[in-house]
Amino acid sequence: MTKVAIVGAHGQIGQFIIKHLRAQGHEALGIVRKEEQVSTLRKLGAECLLLDIESATVDQLAAGLKGVDAVIFAAGAGPGSSAERKRTVDYAGSVLLADAAKKAGIARYVQISAIGVDNPVKPETDPTWKAYVEAKRDADISLRKSGLDWTIIRPGPLTDDKATGLVTLEEHAGRGEVSREDVALVAVATVVEDASIGKQWELRNGNTPIRDAVSQ
Repeated sequence: MTKVAIVGAHGQIGQFIIKHLRAQGHEALGIVRKEEQVSTLRKLGAECLLLDIESATVDQLAAGLKGVDAVIFAAGAGPGSSAERKRTVDYAGSVLLADAAKKAGIARYVQISAIGVDNPVKPETDPTWKAYVEAKRDADISLRKSGLDWTIIRPGPLTDDKATGLVTLEEHAGRGEVSREDVALVAVATVVEDASIGKQWELRNGNTPIRDAVSQ
């Protein structure tokens, strides 16, 4: 049994991660910033840590990670948020979690990123979207340099379809839709699969069972 902390636990993917961690016999610690989000996660079977990653210190987060074996970063500032919050959540939140994990003695870190963030951003791109892409790109760069046992998952456009359990998970999988639940299933399978350490994958719908895909 593995205990996994999830930043962004109240998001749609985060809740699916908790659901499938618990279904597979693992423990989940959901990190959320609002009191009203706690009850939702407890109903899913998660322990909860009330902490705002935009204002918390490394020491505060590290203290909350006591007893945790691995972390998943599934947070995002979300639609409608400012360019500034893309930086403080999508980038700085990822870096904070990495620093706190190291301080807490946790090596395993899985990050949910986005496809295409390494591509050059066109000058006419909307500033908020540009900030999002750059935040995700820089978070991935930082994690790759962190010295942690990292895996980076870069899904294509997300859907609310039911999970199929079948994906294409490759370094260059190409752009294609994938359900949020399948992204969560890949994250759960990845976090306990040592063969996935040091891998950066693009993710879309496909024909390979998730367990086979993450152990390649």
